Amino acid sequence: MTVKMMKTTKNAKSKRVPMRRCIGCMESMPKGNLIRVACYEGVISVDPTGRAKGRGVYLCRNGECMKLARKKKALQRNFGVDISPEEEDAIFQELMEYAE
Repeated sequence: MTVKMMKTTKNAKSKRVPMRRCIGCMESMPKGNLIRVACYEGVISVDPTGRAKGRGVYLCRNGECMKLARKKKALQRNFGVDISPEEEDAIFQELMEYAE
């Protein structure tokens, strides 16, 4: 009696979806549902493509989460840099453009 081994193909497996945590509400969600903010060499920028250099944090595309992250000073804490009020206003104003 011979036993045949079945091969598993890559098509049989489902593709994993990368999960990231929002710094506002602290909920884990698929990476594609969040907006990335990057910090590279002390410069903080909104990264809608998710491909910019540097340390990145993620926020829900929800205005309430953005307000909560601002109140908690989540960007300053995660990046370890001081952000002036003017720079913070500009960053969160740009983030609000991506809010749903």
